[in-house]
Amino acid sequence: MVMDPFGNIPFFLSAMKQVDPARQTRVVIRELFFALIALVLFLFLGQYFLAALNISEPALTASGGIILLLIAIKMIFPPQYGSRQEEFEGEPFIVPLAIPYVAGPSALSTVLLFMSREPLRWPEWLAALLIAWLATSAIILVASSLRKRLGKRGLLAMERLMGMVLVTIAVQMLMNGVHQFWAQV
Repeated sequence: MVMDPFGNIPFFLSAMKQVDPARQTRVVIRELFFALIALVLFLFLGQYFLAALNISEPALTASGGIILLLIAIKMIFPPQYGSRQEEFEGEPFIVPLAIPYVAGPSALSTVLLFMSREPLRWPEWLAALLIAWLATSAIILVASSLRKRLGKRGLLAMERLMGMVLVTIAVQMLMNGVHQFWAQV
């Protein structure tokens, strides 16, 4: 859910408007692999990144919760004026499809937290990451047909539902971070 494939469908479709239809699938697959690389790097190297910046696990948990909460609130209550979607010219490369749409702040902080809490379970974390990435990839790759089947309102309903679930996860992450901080003090 933190990768939010249903919420990202409108962004992917918008970003791919300028890309030749014959290349769209290849571009999406390439971007999904870039996102996977970023996520795997954060899974294995994220704890060293935190240590170098002297960021504690409670701070990461709380900030991940705040970021996820902001994303979820935008999913539930999109801006009234203007569009959340950015306009792109030409073919996207890494930004914005791979990062931040798939490998966004909430997904990166989630994998980083998993590994920093229980590094010996890395095979499980890697497997979970691969399963989540595969599910996200499958949904994004069928985005065009999904949009036709669900329609604009159906996609909007899916995004709002995912947003409500993410709000709960975000609040729990924030509470966990605060609890961890107070336990250390």
